[in-house]
Amino acid sequence: MRASVVGCLCFAGLIVVAMVSACVGRFPLHAGQVLHAMLAAAGMNPGPPPPDADMVHTILFGARLPRIGGAICVGASLSVAGAAYQAVFRNPLVSPGLLGVLAGAGTGAALGIVWGAGPAGVAGLSFVGGLAAVAFGVGVAHMFDAASMLMLVFGGLISSALFTALLSLLKYVADPQNQLPDIVFWLLGSLTQVTPRALSVLVLPVLAGTMLLSACGRMLDGLAMGDEEARTLGIPVMALRYGVIGGATVLAALTVSVAGMIGWVGLVVPHVARLLVGPCNMRVLPVSACIGAIFLLVCDDLARSLSAEEIPVGLIADLLGVVVFVSVLPLLRRGWRA
Repeated sequence: MRASVVGCLCFAGLIVVAMVSACVGRFPLHAGQVLHAMLAAAGMNPGPPPPDADMVHTILFGARLPRIGGAICVGASLSVAGAAYQAVFRNPLVSPGLLGVLAGAGTGAALGIVWGAGPAGVAGLSFVGGLAAVAFGVGVAHMFDAASMLMLVFGGLISSALFTALLSLLKYVADPQNQLPDIVFWLLGSLTQVTPRALSVLVLPVLAGTMLLSACGRMLDGLAMGDEEARTLGIPVMALRYGVIGGATVLAALTVSVAGMIGWVGLVVPHVARLLVGPCNMRVLPVSACIGAIFLLVCDDLARSLSAEEIPVGLIADLLGVVVFVSVLPLLRRGWRA
């Protein structure tokens, strides 16, 4: 009962924060202006249009709503991916970057910028780079002991180190006047590149991935008891482990390819969700999606409002993530001791 109430409150909070985000920005809008524009776009008759109706429509549908949708998708995906990784590895300090997906995605994006591949090419290479990094890490683990969790983490560390070195090499050979600033800005994380077309590509995989990973929640709970105990319950341990890792990796790589590298969301948000609804992964994963979306929406609102020049949302997420993590750390430590 408590988990259902918390879930409903989180969803309601997400709607409220999204409505506030539609009004916040360099050109503030009133709630009445936003409501009128949305009703008019839906084909309803909200009354005579105000004098600035065209400007409001352009700001809202051309820039602000795609960013809101992008923040929701990216925050939800990173949070669900982080919660899934923590459940699979049975480690509360695991984040989506453990197996090298962030380093690989950054390397792919940098390669696209150096090649002059354009926005779509950069996003595509970033996605491929993230998947390639995880595949390399898993391959290293298979060379030694595919069933060992330690070898899987070891492979991820090797993959992260390799792709971080490749990223540094690409930054070294990039044109310092044109290409290097683009690489650095991309690595800081930003939602400025989220277009309606990019959002349409992002929504369905995010929904499908969140639902599939949430459906695996009970089996992930069984996996938390250990591999042997999970097998006695009829859980296909290896298939579940690599299937969840694959799904979480696709979610993380897809969002990184759209918004760049945004840290702390996948690490902090699942802990907040567990404090609210308990350790059951079937509840933690969807609640993490809602809280992650709210968290990144707030970060993006701050990024657009704190100064005349927009601050990269990745910086705000890092700073705010540290504050949240330190705030909940005393509560988390009690659970870790137990």
